[in-house]
Amino acid sequence: MTDITSTIGKSAPPRSLLPDAEARKRLRQRRLFKDNASRWGISAAGFGVVFALALIFIYLFYEVAPILRGASVTPLTSQPVPVADARTQAILIERYEELGFQYSDDGQVSFFELANGNLRSQLPLNLPEGAKVTSFAATEPGTQVTAHGLDNGQVVVVQHAYTLSFPEGRRVIAPRLEAPLGSDPITLDEQGQALKLLAIESRTRGRAGTMIAGVTEDNRLLLANLATRTNLMTGATSVDRQVYSLPPIPGEPVRLLVDKALRSLYVADRSGKIHYYDVSQPANARLVTSVDAGNGSPITAMEFLVGTVSLIVGTERGELSQWFLVRDAQNRYDLTRIRDFKNHGAAITAIAPEYNRKGFIAGDAKGQIGVHYGTSSRTLYLKSLIDRPIEQVAVSPLNGRIMAQDDQGQLHIAELWNQHPQLSFAAMWNKVWYEGRADPEYIWQSSSATDEFESKFSLVPLSVGTLKAAFYAMLFAMPLAIAGAIYTAYFMTPKLRGIVKPSIEIMEALPTVILGFLAGLWLAPFTEEHLPAIFSILLLLPVMMLVFAFIWTNVIPAGLRQRIPDGWEAALLVPVIIGFVWLAVFMSPLLEIWFFNGSMRQWFTDIGITYDQRNALIVGIAMGFAVIPTIFSIAEDAVFTVPKHLTQGSLALGATRWQTVIGVVLPTASPGIFSAVMMGFGRAVGETMIVLMATGNSPVVNFNIFEGMRTLSANIAVELPETAVGSSHFRVLFLAALVLLALTFIVNTLAEIIRQRLRARYSNL
Repeated sequence: MTDITSTIGKSAPPRSLLPDAEARKRLRQRRLFKDNASRWGISAAGFGVVFALALIFIYLFYEVAPILRGASVTPLTSQPVPVADARTQAILIERYEELGFQYSDDGQVSFFELANGNLRSQLPLNLPEGAKVTSFAATEPGTQVTAHGLDNGQVVVVQHAYTLSFPEGRRVIAPRLEAPLGSDPITLDEQGQALKLLAIESRTRGRAGTMIAGVTEDNRLLLANLATRTNLMTGATSVDRQVYSLPPIPGEPVRLLVDKALRSLYVADRSGKIHYYDVSQPANARLVTSVDAGNGSPITAMEFLVGTVSLIVGTERGELSQWFLVRDAQNRYDLTRIRDFKNHGAAITAIAPEYNRKGFIAGDAKGQIGVHYGTSSRTLYLKSLIDRPIEQVAVSPLNGRIMAQDDQGQLHIAELWNQHPQLSFAAMWNKVWYEGRADPEYIWQSSSATDEFESKFSLVPLSVGTLKAAFYAMLFAMPLAIAGAIYTAYFMTPKLRGIVKPSIEIMEALPTVILGFLAGLWLAPFTEEHLPAIFSILLLLPVMMLVFAFIWTNVIPAGLRQRIPDGWEAALLVPVIIGFVWLAVFMSPLLEIWFFNGSMRQWFTDIGITYDQRNALIVGIAMGFAVIPTIFSIAEDAVFTVPKHLTQGSLALGATRWQTVIGVVLPTASPGIFSAVMMGFGRAVGETMIVLMATGNSPVVNFNIFEGMRTLSANIAVELPETAVGSSHFRVLFLAALVLLALTFIVNTLAEIIRQRLRARYSNL
């Protein structure tokens, strides 16, 4: 006892070396300062991460917010029409929004300044002597061709144009009139009766030509097919004219329209019906169908949208609807009502289509101006501009100015802001019925070669493609990564684990562009040529491994098995796997001959399954290899860190190693394994280069493993460098980025909630 006491006393430090009360106080203060600094530093870092994430959301919302804004119309000036003692047939605005012009029935075209109404010039139409204008028609916006029907059955066709000059650095616009079909009037009615209705359209693609339709005073429907020839020596233009008499109109006509393909003629009558004529062969023109477009209300306005495919019909009740031809299974075309717009509450008196988009401006008998867009079914603006009925309305080619004429001959000019009318929640997330389609569809198609192309910005194909790529990648990666992590952490010998774990983790450093390159240029063609081998490897290799395990356990003598140290059994599987893969590739051509008539890909096609070379199968394999290291590393750490006393206690109670894995290790490690899966899923959702190079980038809506897809991230990478800053396309791509960020944020939040619940549930083990 004395020895122990003396030993303790000798080991204790002298009292003189112990810190006094003041020193201990300073130590406590220093420790408290460090604790507070650490706590505040960690809190600040956490709030900094949240703040940075919030800034990303705010920036994306800032770029996307203009999509949600409607149109605005700001009145600027009011002035009388240049020619007040004649009836206005049309008003238009030139592309620089500096001049407006008025076509009047006195045979004059008056050009005036929008800012103050000053007359710039008046140009005559060169009418035949004694003839009067009785009708007016124009081709689609942008072509600037107009036709004027006369009381003698003739038609004068002119085209307004401009000469630009810049004296002293100032732009001067000099308007002029040209004669695209020659200077002589075109005779439409040989009987010389007045033309009370007129329609004209020119075909610019393919075989050029012009078609003019007219209704005479006695309601005869005539059609002229015109072809022009220009003398290269003299520059004179001659016109070949063929006039046809069409089947009679079953009603009193009020409006005629001809499409730019010169195949369809539409006649609106006073009872609210539209009569569709097939004039692709004018000599055999026929009335195809008649539809009630006004629902019992008279049609008061009808115009084409740009492209002359869709009709916009306005009625006396203020209804606005869009119609176009839809082909059925029997290859017959029916004029179909596609969508309706917000009711004006008053008769639609004028419609002005936009020059380069599927939108239009409508004026009504109450003086209201409506800004509508076809594809998105949006009414972006509907308010009163004046307190009198509107008779004519025009929109500038740049969609920056609106001009309306009231029933008193007063012109009202207003500024228009309408940047993104084609974007709406319905157009981006619901099925949309596009022109030329048999049914509503989800379509992403942002560009085309034609001017009247209608951008299609459905985010559904991109979102489905993102989930499809992630699903097949996780389907390939999860079993391999989790099973490998469990075996490596719990069954494998430490020496072998020290080789396997770093090797797999080093795979994560492999650039995904290399994986995408290999997948697109090597794996995709190899898979197409050896489809039976690929399916044999994916489906039969696990079975082969189980067969080997059965043979090892029940067939191989115990003495031989005991020579292999515990944890090294996996090394014996390597030659088995290599041999089976070689055998599958070697047998692939024979399997195709025996079971698939020589080509498994053609066999898929014959049974109605589309097969693309770069498809979801390729993406699943390639992206799976990119995701496996992430899942494996986190899951392996979670399994390896399960407390030893839990596993040893289970084994001590008589459980086998597999029973211990199922009953103890997996529940305890489940929060970490779940986190690994979610990290892998986030990696797969955000992957860009692999899906960019190995999918074909086709935005389709299906989960067919043999077809490609386009993901949100790949679409942004492909199209963002080519789009104009601030355009609708630009902002939709930012919306796609916002959707991708929101998707990962929601998934990660749910994953964290589930992980915390799993952790709380199994924390008592």
